[in-house]
Amino acid sequence: MLGILIHEKEKLEIQYLLKREMDEILYDLQDVRIDQVVKRAMKERYKILFSLLTRVAPHNECVNYIISSKKKEGI
Repeated sequence: MLGILIHEKEKLEIQYLLKREMDEILYDLQDVRIDQVVKRAMKERYKILFSLLTRVAPHNECVNYIISSKKKEGI
């Protein structure tokens, strides 16, 4: 286990970067030109980013990035 001390501004920047990357992944998952193997890797990356987001962001902000089972079928 590792620990890190960061300022509030740094925490907000980390939240912003994670959300931005997750938004890009969600957008790219809608692209039909991307191969399913690549999409599977993108979904795994999304899970990792989401777990990081839950550590630094409030619950009400994380809820917006939960992928429902209905969305998963469409993706």
